[in-house]
Amino acid sequence: MSFILRDAEKIICAVIFLAMTLLGFVNVVVRYATNYSLASSEEILTNGFLLLTIFGAAIAARKGDHLAVTLVYEMMPGAGRRVMLIVASLLSIFLLVASAWFTWQLVENQIASGIKSYALQIPAWYYSIGLPFGFLLVALRYVQHAFDTWRALSLEDPTHA
Repeated sequence: MSFILRDAEKIICAVIFLAMTLLGFVNVVVRYATNYSLASSEEILTNGFLLLTIFGAAIAARKGDHLAVTLVYEMMPGAGRRVMLIVASLLSIFLLVASAWFTWQLVENQIASGIKSYALQIPAWYYSIGLPFGFLLVALRYVQHAFDTWRALSLEDPTHA
């Protein structure tokens, strides 16, 4: 069970990527074998890419591989690094929680309005429901990375732990 909690986003990304690969392959085979195309595959693949991006961002956040400019951070002494870590973490977490809230509002709006997807004519919120949870997972992984970085800074300078 701890593996699932520790690597949830990796599992989700693997499942989404596998499904997208299979769907794309089936679409190519059907297109060449019958001269017809699975029109709905574009809709599914586009929304799959969106979810893959969000959950992939969670993987990057946990490892600290997200885009960052660290020149000033690396030039600062330990105390300055701690301040920058706290400010950057708070701003990032605020942005991610706001993104989760706004995407939840999107889902609620899609449910209330009954909007349907363009190809399959299924409720549009089916595609959007993973977004708020994805943003919250990115925020959680960012917090985990911030704590790990804080511990590493404390080990470098134990007088300010």
